[in-house]
Amino acid sequence: MMDCMETSTTDAIVQALTKAIVDHRLHPGTKLAEQKLADHFGVSRTLVRQALFQLSQNRLIRLEPARGAFVAAPSVEEARQVFAVRRMLEAEMTRNFVREATPARIKALKAHVQREKASLSGNDASSRVELLGDFHVRMAELMGNQVLAQLLNELISRCALITLMYQSQKAAEHSHEEHAEIVKALSQGDAELAVRLMNEHLLNVEQNLTFDRKLPTNDISMALS
Repeated sequence: MMDCMETSTTDAIVQALTKAIVDHRLHPGTKLAEQKLADHFGVSRTLVRQALFQLSQNRLIRLEPARGAFVAAPSVEEARQVFAVRRMLEAEMTRNFVREATPARIKALKAHVQREKASLSGNDASSRVELLGDFHVRMAELMGNQVLAQLLNELISRCALITLMYQSQKAAEHSHEEHAEIVKALSQGDAELAVRLMNEHLLNVEQNLTFDRKLPTNDISMALS
């Protein structure tokens, strides 16, 4: 069994690699060489291997026998399935959010949308991607449903890979505008409208994906520096 220090180190590696993937600094198909990662983090290859195994459980990387670890490259079919699952989950989440809405929860969601808006005028693409994804997780957190928040967080991490591979330009602004409309419906207590807007939003994100896009490449040293 790992001691507390080893667990903490492994978690730190998992978090660093997850953030690099979600922030689009590590691209699909990038090889994650164990020795290179061990040198970068100043740890043993054993701890790196444990971190890579955890990431494979979350489907963010794939482990190939005799070849090593690679950032996952979701197929078109997997992309469609991920969005289908999100629509199922988030429709019911939205309906329940209206049922359990409080002024404080609405205020917190409005504040998040304002942060999204501010990020659109800046140059920090990673912050923008993170905020747009976090909107959906934030709804679950405000409802106090940590299981749903965790599930959505994992799905949205997979979506970050999908959007990197297939998303067209200017999608961020549209997502923010749609988030604002969803919050407006939530604040009015209009469950049916809010659910319809959420479903349309997720469909729009999926439909804006360009499935014949050429995949980018990146270097692990640059991504983690």
